[in-house]
Amino acid sequence: MWREGRATAAIAAATVLVSALLILSGTLPTAAVGWGFIPLRFEGAPPPDHLFMAPLWLTPLSATLIHGGWMHLGFNILMFVYCGQQTERVLGVGGIAVLYLVGAYAAAAVQWSFGPLSAQPMIGASGAISAIVGAYAILFGQRRAKRLGPIPAYVMHVAWLAVSWIGIQLLIGLAGMGGVSVAIGAHIGGFVAGVLLARPLLGWRYRRA
Repeated sequence: MWREGRATAAIAAATVLVSALLILSGTLPTAAVGWGFIPLRFEGAPPPDHLFMAPLWLTPLSATLIHGGWMHLGFNILMFVYCGQQTERVLGVGGIAVLYLVGAYAAAAVQWSFGPLSAQPMIGASGAISAIVGAYAILFGQRRAKRLGPIPAYVMHVAWLAVSWIGIQLLIGLAGMGGVSVAIGAHIGGFVAGVLLARPLLGWRYRRA
């Protein structure tokens, strides 16, 4: 299992380790400001007075290591490991790494477009994980859903996963679990990136087969 999903396991372990340390140490608010993705910083706003600020270009990725609480962290890791291990078996280590990285930056880009003047830090791996979920929907959708009239099965599966994933995140945010506010734009951006990259990455891995 480790060999088949080693990249997924490594990313999950790093995320759990960093998030848990921040939650247990009480430094989560400080880390959210220093490492979280803040759209307003990309508009030229001076960074807050902070002991450690991640470079601006790195914050879409560093934000994925920070979660607002145990519920936020636990649900994200559960979804990531489930979809990530199966997707990694098909796309390989390189494919899952590309999905995660591109998903994180696509999520930040769309979230910025939703509110470029927002000073609210965006934290959590939901956007990057959305890319994994989107790729999973494309790669396994034909087997897991039924067509609805003229709508193909894979389209139904993609739509079902997208609505379910974002909907559950909304419920977590509305319940106030971990003080997390849900970044809808980030989820959309990451999911679309995963959907668009799944087949090209599949072709890239098996280009010599």
